[in-house]
Amino acid sequence: MIDPSRFLSDLHQLRRFGAEGRGVVRPAFSAPDLAARDWLAGRMAAAGLEVRVDAMGNVFGLAPGRSLLLGSHSDTQPTGGWLDGALGVIAGLEVARAAREARGPAISVVSFQDEEGRFGGTTGSAVWSGALSLAEADGVEDLDGITLRAARQALGDRVTGEVDPARFTGYLELHIEQGPILDAAAEQIGVVTDIVGYREVMVTLSGQQNHAGTTPMALRRDAFQGLAAFAAQLNDNLRNVVTPQSVWTIGHVTLSPNAASIVPGQAQFSMQWRDGDEARLERMQAVIETTLREVARATGLDLFVGPVLGLAPVAMDAALRARLEVAAEAVAPGRWRRMPSGALHDATNVACLMPVAMLFVPSIGGISHAFEEDTAEADLVAGLRTLAAAAGV
Repeated sequence: MIDPSRFLSDLHQLRRFGAEGRGVVRPAFSAPDLAARDWLAGRMAAAGLEVRVDAMGNVFGLAPGRSLLLGSHSDTQPTGGWLDGALGVIAGLEVARAAREARGPAISVVSFQDEEGRFGGTTGSAVWSGALSLAEADGVEDLDGITLRAARQALGDRVTGEVDPARFTGYLELHIEQGPILDAAAEQIGVVTDIVGYREVMVTLSGQQNHAGTTPMALRRDAFQGLAAFAAQLNDNLRNVVTPQSVWTIGHVTLSPNAASIVPGQAQFSMQWRDGDEARLERMQAVIETTLREVARATGLDLFVGPVLGLAPVAMDAALRARLEVAAEAVAPGRWRRMPSGALHDATNVACLMPVAMLFVPSIGGISHAFEEDTAEADLVAGLRTLAAAAGV
């Protein structure tokens, strides 16, 4: 039988690793992240699970034989919340522990590494699923120029060997919604129908660095003005392509030389877009690329567009989703809904290997990826109970 008090205690203990005020700073391969993974390994072992750590630092607690896999990730954003990822790992641990105590079904648990993207996003599950080779991932650099290969050296002798995905029958992931829908509707559970796909690209606009006081406006090749024009035009150009569920974001901008008295000679920025329909992602990409070319031509800037990265939309497995729906109605009758996930999750990569399904609990105020991230304890426990019921525990 699941123990909500034990579950909440473990969740708050994990919160201590990298704690800063109400939030958590626990990026992948940082000292707090590795300490948290050591603690998780100890809790998994104490629950009677076999602990395995692969070359990426993914931590598994394995039940004997074939089993259902539960989990998420335990790394955080550079300044993140205490529940993003951690909830799914600790809930999975509690369900696996309760199943062993009751001699119930075989349940394993995992904490994937670098879901939050220090080295690209959902990196640990991408390598484990085969969507990304370790050799390719090793060459990726973080914002400080550190490669994944170098960061992985911090694992030391923690690595015990690879885990064969064939030993798992499916994957369930509990997560906070990271959006406002459930909280605004006063509902406790969201059963995920599909996870949106996304595309991301780095763009560089290059002009002419020059004196900000002596260069006439008509003669400037101002890279920032090109970025501003692109941002302004893109919304209008996408209007007839997107739906209310489509989103697009310029999330990272670097100006060079980034000085008050110099006309910017270069603007580099990230462009990301998400949607649940692969064809619409393609149409959005075409509009984005056309708009970039038009703006570059109009402002006299040189344009460089890097490789387009991304993941395709993923529908949840019908059978596992049905189990979550039955469980949600039993735990929160009339207070649950079917809904898509606008955020990316490790389940997207795991879906390449086995059936997957996800459920959400509310995020207070719809806030996530921030220190203010929180969920009511009653909703956390409702999510745990739904997960356990769907897993047959």
